Order: sequence, then C-alpha cells, then structure tokens
Amino acid sequence: MSMDSNLTFLKLGGSLITEKDKPRTPRAKIIQQIAWEIREALREIPNLRLIIGHGSGSFGHATAKKYRTREGVYTLEDWYGFVHVWYDARALNQLVIDALFSAGLPVIAFPPSAITFREGKKVQIATQLIQIAIEKGLIPVVQGDVIFDLDQGGTILSTEEVFAELSFHLRPQRILLAGVEEGVWADFPLRHSLVTEISEDTIKSENIQISGSIATDVTGGMAEKVKSMLDLCQRVPGLEVWIFNGLKKGNVLNALRGFPMGTKILSRNS
Repeated sequence: MSMDSNLTFLKLGGSLITEKDKPRTPRAKIIQQIAWEIREALREIPNLRLIIGHGSGSFGHATAKKYRTREGVYTLEDWYGFVHVWYDARALNQLVIDALFSAGLPVIAFPPSAITFREGKKVQIATQLIQIAIEKGLIPVVQGDVIFDLDQGGTILSTEEVFAELSFHLRPQRILLAGVEEGVWADFPLRHSLVTEISEDTIKSENIQISGSIATDVTGGMAEKVKSMLDLCQRVPGLEVWIFNGLKKGNVLNALRGFPMGTKILSRNS
C-alpha cells in the first residue's frame, strides 16, 4: 500500500492534556486551545486527513501501575483493575471528544478496548472501520487503552502502539507527537541540548542517551517512545515522526501545517 500524503496522525500526550502528577486532573484550557488549532489547520488545508490519539496521563497511568495491568490480567482483582483503568481512560477520552466536537470537528471515538485484541505478539485491530470513517470525512479518535489478550487475559496498548498498527495499513506521511517537552533532549533532565534529528545513524554516531519520563508512565515514557517510533520508521519507509511541545500556543497548528517542530525521527533510508 502506498503512503497517503494527506494523512497525519496526531497524538496529544497524557502529560500535555492532564496534570500528570495530579490524579484525574485535565488541562481543559489546553485541550480547548488545541481543538481550535486543529480546526484552523483543517480550514487552511481542506485535504488534510487526520487520526487523533491521546494518552491517559493522570487518568489512567496511576491505576494501571497499581494493578500492573500491562503485565497481564488473571485474578478477579486484576479484572477489577482492568475495568478501573478502562473507566479512567474513557473518562478522559470523553473530555477530549467533547472539546473537539465543540470546536466543530467531526470526531468519532474508536477505543482500542472495543476494536482491538492481542494474541501473542500480534495485535488485531479493526482498521477497516477507521478507514471508512476517514473516507467519509470523519476524524477517528483513538487512545491508550486496555485491550483483551488471548494469552494473558488483558493488557494495555499505548497510543504509539495503536498508531504503529494503524500505520502498517493506512500509511500516514507523518506522525506528530505533541507533549510538554521541546523535543528529545540529549541531556534530560538538564534540558540544555535538544536533539533535532534522530535516526539509527545519529543514535550510533552521536551516542545519544535518552531518559524516560518523570511522572508515572506504565507504557515506558520518552525512551520507549523514541525506540518504538524509530523502529516504526524503519518498517514504514518514508514515514516521519515529530516530537514537539504542544503547550505553546500555535505549535500544534504549525506542526499540522508541516513546519519543522522539535525533534524529527526518521529511517536512515528516508
């Protein structure tokens, strides 16, 4: 399948849309600001097609850590935790959907818990449903969520993992990961040296060291994000991933316009 030059995946990180160290605390004004920036981008670029994803931030990660849901779901208590994580993730998803819909965006939610399962290392996702929504001019919204797992009961699938599975089938040109950092820092948490481009070649030649997340993140934080996106770029030729600061007004809009933002991740063959 060829790359869709009009299709962009945009993730709103959990640390961007929630106060990640304060349980169940959304950043409502930031979510609203981003919603209007997305609307403006679509007004300027009518052929832009989007899939929006978001993390769980302070709504889901603390509960997931408490019940160790990502490691498997086996006991009655585990299943209670599974539902609790789902409930928290859904609560934030509704807030995001409300803000996007209020900005006039034709969004429709596709929670992974309802359209995805895993067997072994293989993730099965109802990609065709999302494809139909895009073709009809809608904006699918996905999120980090619990999913059923045929081997270990249940687990958690991060937004990046959802994006990765969708990328193999839908072939977006870009994945934009909006968070609270300017990009990827070579010296985190000092934040003096920003890495502008990452490929397998630069990782090796510049000996870049990438640390994880400050707040609780059961899906791995920045280090895992970079690793997974670098691997995805190797497997989807031509794909570009940008990690940038979504807190600054206008940054999401400019990223959707195609302006360079933060750190670019790409295959060595791109």
